[in-house]
Amino acid sequence: MPGWSAGDIVGQMPETIRILTADDHHLIRAGVSSFLATEPGLKVVAEAANGEEALEKYREVRPDLVFMDLSMPVMNGIEATRAILEEFPDARIVALTTYAGDEDIHRAIQAGAAAYLLKDTVPEVLVQVIRDVHGGRRVFPPQIIAAIERRAGQPALTSRELEVLELLAAGKRTKEIATTLGVTMDTANAHIKNIYSKFSLHGRTAVVAEAIKRGFIRRERNQ
Repeated sequence: MPGWSAGDIVGQMPETIRILTADDHHLIRAGVSSFLATEPGLKVVAEAANGEEALEKYREVRPDLVFMDLSMPVMNGIEATRAILEEFPDARIVALTTYAGDEDIHRAIQAGAAAYLLKDTVPEVLVQVIRDVHGGRRVFPPQIIAAIERRAGQPALTSRELEVLELLAAGKRTKEIATTLGVTMDTANAHIKNIYSKFSLHGRTAVVAEAIKRGFIRRERNQ
């Protein structure tokens, strides 16, 4: 039988998955890089501290997979995910975040994220998700699927109701909301009542707290 050649051996070696990490916390990026450096076939090739930089780095290095935080300055993770996929439709992006709100999850999936992981995910699962997503699969852990299903069973807010919700969170009174949106007081009140009904809550404080918890309202850092 013929002997093995160097070319044969190289051909048998597993493909290295090249990864871009995007997170505005240096320690998170460093931690992910350090951990993945111990895993065969995985390599962090670039890092980004905000969404705009993530897009620039993607253009520069064309990684096989991106770990994307949701809350970042300049351009958040949802916007960056959408921008990368518009330019590179085959990009594989994994949302890696602390946000477990069903609206956060919905927005990430709508933007095109192939997986959604929380930052307390155990390392073994993280590695498996990398390999699964790189292989073309979409991955959502049970708790994420449960949140998606909860949202599916609840009435959606209209774009105008989302605007009103933001103004409620900013402490605006009904008259100020009406003036800001250019509508009558009756119309503003009707929107507020609809929001209360859809959240099954009464009172601005309770509604705003629930909206923040679920990810309808997000205050990006340093913006």
